[in-house]
Amino acid sequence: MADQKKEIYSDGIGQISFAGGMVRFDLMSLEPNGDKDPAPVFKERVIMSPDGFLKSFGTMEGLINKLVDAGVLTRNKPEDDKK
Repeated sequence: MADQKKEIYSDGIGQISFAGGMVRFDLMSLEPNGDKDPAPVFKERVIMSPDGFLKSFGTMEGLINKLVDAGVLTRNKPEDDKK
């Protein structure tokens, strides 16, 4: 049997902070909230070194650029251009 890899689903990052020399961000999921819009609920926390965070940011930025080039995402115009 092949190695089982754990997958984590998140609807986004709820809070990000720097404490104890480490970058910490909370993964959130949207949960039903009665008749109201779904509410974000903390699921897991990722903690990494500042260097690991910067490398991860660079990887995400590269993917964003590829998604923009493919037409999947569009960039927001800066506030000055919206006037």
